[in-house]
Amino acid sequence: MKKLLIICTVLFMGATVFAQDKNARSTVWVDGVCGMCKKRIETASVKTKGVKSAVWNVETKELSLIYDERKTTLETIQQSVADVGHDTKVIKATDEAYNSVHPCCLYRDEDVQKDHQ
Repeated sequence: MKKLLIICTVLFMGATVFAQDKNARSTVWVDGVCGMCKKRIETASVKTKGVKSAVWNVETKELSLIYDERKTTLETIQQSVADVGHDTKVIKATDEAYNSVHPCCLYRDEDVQKDHQ
């Protein structure tokens, strides 16, 4: 019984050592101005297959991500965000997608930016 316990412990430790961490952590800059933008950006990110967590900070405009590198890429996530109307440093939202956001979320408009400060 003692030998079986030792063997199981060694096998478990070996499996743990060789297990690969499939989740990547990254931060991406995403333009937006308010809480509605936050919800839209986070929802678009999480709906992307492989994304485990997405949190966007309104002040810093940084989207913190945890995602499975085997299922998605940063570019795919950024495209999902651009598809709902928000620019990243790599992918700019189309005019059609940008114009579909709520009028208070039109972050390219200087007056809207001033209203949210």
